[in-house]
Amino acid sequence: MQHRPKRSLGQNFLRDASVSQRIVDALDLQPDEHVIEIGPGEGALTERLGQSGAVVTAIEFDSDLAPMLHRRFAQRDHFSVVEADALNVDFAALTHASAKLIANLPYNISTPILQRLVEHREMFSRLVLMFQREVVNRITATPGGKERGFLSVIAQNAFEIEHLFDVPPQAFYPVPKVWSSVIRLTPKPRTEDEAKLREVVSQAFAQKRKTLANNLARAYPNIAAILSDLALPAKIRAEELTLDQWRTLVQSLTNWQQTADGPRSSQ
Repeated sequence: MQHRPKRSLGQNFLRDASVSQRIVDALDLQPDEHVIEIGPGEGALTERLGQSGAVVTAIEFDSDLAPMLHRRFAQRDHFSVVEADALNVDFAALTHASAKLIANLPYNISTPILQRLVEHREMFSRLVLMFQREVVNRITATPGGKERGFLSVIAQNAFEIEHLFDVPPQAFYPVPKVWSSVIRLTPKPRTEDEAKLREVVSQAFAQKRKTLANNLARAYPNIAAILSDLALPAKIRAEELTLDQWRTLVQSLTNWQQTADGPRSSQ
C-alpha cells in the first residue's frame, strides 16, 4: 500500500513482521472469533489476524487508508472496514458477543482511547494494545512510583495488566524517536463505585505536588479525620495509595457524604 504517513494523526506504521506476529499471537485467537482492530494503518496486523481465521472488523479514521484497506482485503472472508473515529464509534453496533481487541495506538489518543475501553470493557474478553513505552510505564506504575497517576489507578481497577514486550523504533516507518510497549488486558468485573472512584482519583491527582489531603480538602472538609480512621499518614500523596486503599478511601468518602447529606425534611 502506497500511503504517506500523516504526522497530524501520529501515524507510524508497523513494518516488522516478527513483531506483528508476536502481537497477534498474544490475543490467542481462535477460528471464527470476532476481533476488532483499532487503527490498522497499512494492515500489518490485519494480514495476520485474517490468517487466524477470525472475523475481523478494522476501524480506520484516515479517509485515505480506509478504501485502500478495503481493496486489499475485500476478497477475504469475514473482513470489514469501518471508517470511523474509535473515540466515538459504537462498539455495540460492531459486535453482538464478547470480542477481542487489538490496536497500535498513536500517542495523541492513547489516554482517551484507554479511558473509553475502560468504560466498554464488558464487550471484550481480551485486549492487546501497543502504546509508546512511557504511556505503558504510567499504566503499569506501582504505588510510590513517580509515574503513578490517574491513568494507573483507573486502568488497574478495570483490568488485569500484563506488560508483554518492548518494540524498538526501527520496527516502524517512519522511525519514531521513542520505544513502544505491548500490553495485554483482561477485563475485571465492574464495581458499583467506579464513577465515584474516577471522580476522587481525578481530584486527588489534580496537583501532584500537593498531598492527598490538600487535593481533596475542598470537596471533603473532613479528609484528615478519614485518613486517620483508615490509618493513613496525614501527608500521604495520591501516588502512594494501593488500589485496595483507593477503594477503601472512596467507600469511606461515600459513607461520609451520605451521612453529611442526611435525610431531607419533607417540610
